Amino acid sequence: MRSLLPLRLPQYVPSKDVEDSIWLRVLVQALVIVGIIAVDIAAQTQNSLWAIPSSIVGASWSWYRRRDRNITLKFCIALGMLVALGAFFGRILGNLNDTRLVLADLLIQIQVFHSFDLPRRKDLGYSIVIGLILLGVAGTVSQTLAFAPILLVFLAIALPILVLDYRSRLGIRQPASSLKAKIPVTAKNLGLIFLVVLGLGLVIFAFLPRFPGYQLRTFPVSQSINYQGQFDGRSITNPGYVREGNGTGNGTGRGGTQRQPGQLDDTFYYGFNSTIDQNLRGFLKPKIVMRVRSQAEGFWRVLAFDRYTGKGWEISRNEQVQKITRSSWSYQMSVPLPISRGRTKEVVQTYTVVSDLPNLIPALADPKQLYFPTAEVAIDLEGGLRAPVGLVEDMTYTVVSEVPFRDRTSLQQAGNNYPQRIQDYYLQVPPAILSRVRDRTLEILDNYNQERVAKSTKPLTSAYEKTLYLAQYLKQRYSIPDNPFGLPPLADNEDLVETFLFKNQGGYPDHFSTTLTIMLRSIGIPARLVAGFSPGQFNPFTGLYVVRNTDAYAMSEVYFPKYGWFAFDPIPNHPLIPPSVEETQTFGVLRQFWAWIAGWLPTPVSGLLTNIFAWIFGAIALFLSLFTQGWAGIITGLTIATGMGFLSWLAWQQLQAWRYRHRLAKLPEMERLYQQMLAWTAQKGDRKPPYQTPLEYSQAAQLQQPPAIAQVIEEICKAYVSWRYGGKVPPLKHLQQKWQQVQKKR
Repeated sequence: MRSLLPLRLPQYVPSKDVEDSIWLRVLVQALVIVGIIAVDIAAQTQNSLWAIPSSIVGASWSWYRRRDRNITLKFCIALGMLVALGAFFGRILGNLNDTRLVLADLLIQIQVFHSFDLPRRKDLGYSIVIGLILLGVAGTVSQTLAFAPILLVFLAIALPILVLDYRSRLGIRQPASSLKAKIPVTAKNLGLIFLVVLGLGLVIFAFLPRFPGYQLRTFPVSQSINYQGQFDGRSITNPGYVREGNGTGNGTGRGGTQRQPGQLDDTFYYGFNSTIDQNLRGFLKPKIVMRVRSQAEGFWRVLAFDRYTGKGWEISRNEQVQKITRSSWSYQMSVPLPISRGRTKEVVQTYTVVSDLPNLIPALADPKQLYFPTAEVAIDLEGGLRAPVGLVEDMTYTVVSEVPFRDRTSLQQAGNNYPQRIQDYYLQVPPAILSRVRDRTLEILDNYNQERVAKSTKPLTSAYEKTLYLAQYLKQRYSIPDNPFGLPPLADNEDLVETFLFKNQGGYPDHFSTTLTIMLRSIGIPARLVAGFSPGQFNPFTGLYVVRNTDAYAMSEVYFPKYGWFAFDPIPNHPLIPPSVEETQTFGVLRQFWAWIAGWLPTPVSGLLTNIFAWIFGAIALFLSLFTQGWAGIITGLTIATGMGFLSWLAWQQLQAWRYRHRLAKLPEMERLYQQMLAWTAQKGDRKPPYQTPLEYSQAAQLQQPPAIAQVIEEICKAYVSWRYGGKVPPLKHLQQKWQQVQKKR
């Protein structure tokens, strides 16, 4: 009958399983609070308003009820977690974009429920893991250094938690009754450990290779925008061009009605419009416009122009756009790619708009997939992407581009068999200036060997080499005025390019690109003007490129048959070739750190070290790239790694032997003999423990070694003790002879 009776369950958790350290509980709770605050700061949410006080109440409750079974409470917690999980799946289905914040909200809700039942150390461990995950989510979402102090606070709390957790695992208990119990570590020691961990972390961060190909492709996108109007893709809305009674932004770039004629808007770049007037004068007030997370550095292309007007540019086929739509269940839009036989590389970019921009979508060259919050976008015949709405603050979108490699050899051999569609639109030059500009261009090319602007002595036979030389020539022989109003506006009968070449001997930055484009057209090389943003300033701590409105400018794009369009930058103090996928970003942080150090060194020293480091890191990057080239590359990389590992081991062994001999050479003869004896016996498996004295070791050797060897060891140990502590002169020759006989026998 006793077996039919229900078992009587204990009414409390056994004492050995209960965590009584109140300091560990308080610090764990603080760690979770830091994680919640980190998510709020990074994502600009407000979970702290309810989650922090709720979790504090729960942690206090679990402390006072830590020895109770709390069956009813656990049942309620389980129901609450199921409700939170259901809400999580509902939000996942309703949000096709970035799910990181949805996951963070779920973890915060689970932690609040979990905080009401924390009797054991492992329950506190679950809270630590949740806090760590929340910090990781915040780190991936954060786009500014405002997140950095949170990391330091998290580290400062985590270190004593590790100490207390380790003590708890060892069974070292603290009285739970007294709140005045001191943490068994000093603030000085914790501070020292904090500084060491922080320093090591920064060093590892600087030297850690960046592998852009391993970036998680979550494709962050803002919440869906329901555009109610009729979108035809033709109009461009630039906030800087809004005029009284006309908000479409289709003006010529003169800005608002209160601005003087011919003056630039000081906030928005004038070049983002279907028609631009390069006769304007002025400057931009710097402000951040977007942040970009990209697998490769590049020119964030916005739009291009094909028709030169004499004082600016326009898109002649602005009405001919192709609309691109997406399905209702996905944010992905497929963008038509140009036909090219050149090698390309897929690059993922995520853009977050910080300040209002036109409805033009910046992207790296040749986008193939667009993840955008509107149901449709448009692409024009120049490859520019347009949205139904302007790009507003906090808008996020992602682009996947097939960026072409710039293979100089292939582009030199591309020839000049241009398709008719290219000749019809990208060779246009005003007849009034054609002959004069062409003569000047040919004169520059004919004098190539005399001018020596470029280092190469090869003849200029290809369009690629001619473009490079002309761009370099403009950089070196023409100048930019210091005053943004230094050059007078062009008269009605004046042409920008003609004035640049023959009158002013220079112009403003975008004038260089216009001049190069028209010079190339004049000698039969198709070219167009492209406007966009330079990469901006890379922040190594956030991994983002910070782009300002002052980073916007125009370059020349040149067409090469079968390979497509490639950009060239003739503006002084700009790189001749804009950065692209050819430049590895594996050691980007370390490269920036070295650039800062090199600024303090003499030029010859910094130049030599730069070349050495470039070779070393180039070799490392080349080796790492093998593992992205299929099985053959992986096998090759593993073979090289194995060989290098074996050679490194041999070198290390030789270094250790040399250091050992060098150290022995500095010792007195008796000390040297004693250390040689210890090293020899250690190799035979009889290593001397640190706590043994020489005489104790000689006694132990009687059991480990043959009698003859043990006797010699005893003599050496006794002579060493007498010499070291008694000042007696040892019989060195006798001992050395005996030890040599021992080594010969074994």
